[in-house]
Amino acid sequence: MGLAQSLEKVAGTVIATFGGDVTVRYVSAGTYNATTGAITETTSDTDVKGVLEGVSVREINELIQQGDKRLTVAATDLPSAPGTKDRVVISTVVHQIIRVETTEQDNTAITHELILRA
Repeated sequence: MGLAQSLEKVAGTVIATFGGDVTVRYVSAGTYNATTGAITETTSDTDVKGVLEGVSVREINELIQQGDKRLTVAATDLPSAPGTKDRVVISTVVHQIIRVETTEQDNTAITHELILRA
């Protein structure tokens, strides 16, 4: 077992132990409705464990606002890295993903850190 696989396993174990239940909602654009002028969405939900915390005051800038949250999830728990078009549901509250940062080792994703806004 290589270093990257060991780190994946450790990250998954720690997040599963200390994390709470969250749903990552992948969103893909559907068809355009000429009558309403809207594009339909197709969603696919993945339930995972994640560690949620608030952002610190020193992180607030033009992108990150006070009240935003940071969610860390194990990359192995997700079918693919979420993007800013996707959403996260925590206790029925839907959060927009503002930024995604992936921690990697040897080109293998270990964790995804998502900045969320409700």
